[in-house]
Amino acid sequence: MISRLANRHIRETLSAYLFILPNFLGFLAFTLIPVGASLALAFMEWDLLSPPTFVGLENFKKLYNDPFFWKYTKNTLIFMIGIPFEMLGALVVAMFMSQKIRGIKFFRTIYFLPTICSGVAISILWMWMYNPNFGLFNYFLSKIGIEGPHWLTDEFWAKPSLMIIAFWTTIGGQNMILYLAGLHGIPPELYEAADIDGASTFQKIRHITWPMLAPTTFFIFIMSVIGGFQGGFASAYVMTGGGPNGSTTTISYYIYNNAYQWFNMGYASAIAWVLFLFIFVVTLYNWHYGKKNA
Repeated sequence: MISRLANRHIRETLSAYLFILPNFLGFLAFTLIPVGASLALAFMEWDLLSPPTFVGLENFKKLYNDPFFWKYTKNTLIFMIGIPFEMLGALVVAMFMSQKIRGIKFFRTIYFLPTICSGVAISILWMWMYNPNFGLFNYFLSKIGIEGPHWLTDEFWAKPSLMIIAFWTTIGGQNMILYLAGLHGIPPELYEAADIDGASTFQKIRHITWPMLAPTTFFIFIMSVIGGFQGGFASAYVMTGGGPNGSTTTISYYIYNNAYQWFNMGYASAIAWVLFLFIFVVTLYNWHYGKKNA
């Protein structure tokens, strides 16, 4: 009897391992091994054509003294200034989308569309609207006697232009869905009690909605910060090419240029690992101090 139970346990264990084997192999081939290889390459010099050469910490020393790296890090942080506004916009949209009115599912779908649409297609659409000669924005500005700027080719306007696109894309995306789920999780009895006490809409938002959404807001903020450090590549690549004068080049774009434009694979790997450390430290800080308030 004991032997039969032992054999059954072994078969069940083997079956479980066989079920997770494809996923494990995929993780090994496409995540663990490439990450380990990038860590090794960070200490090497490799141009994809000649054999890798071990250079120790030279890539990191070069990075520390690289003015372009610090400039593009500053660009990345400036783009991340839009995160609180994107979160606020997502919350406002979620509050409207949580209303029980006819056709609300249609409007939720419309607001979510930019998230599932091709980023390249969205960038091309906005390039047309930003066109200084026949773009939609400058057309309306000309109607009120204002000469519109060169949105994507002016060093001052390029960053705000891409930040507007990020805001438009984000407010109806995954953050809205998370806030919508959080709003549906708030007990309606709290709002009913507030109505009985004569609370205004603003008071209900301040004392009920916002505190009850604190865990959701904390999670969204953490993920937005991680995405902010990693983002900024697609729209800049399509719309500005990182210009003008590098004003829209982010760290991720700089990694791409070093790896696939200039074939400095070792230096690109070093930048990627420094970026990982940035994200890791900031996430730990947010998790340690933000979780207490959430």
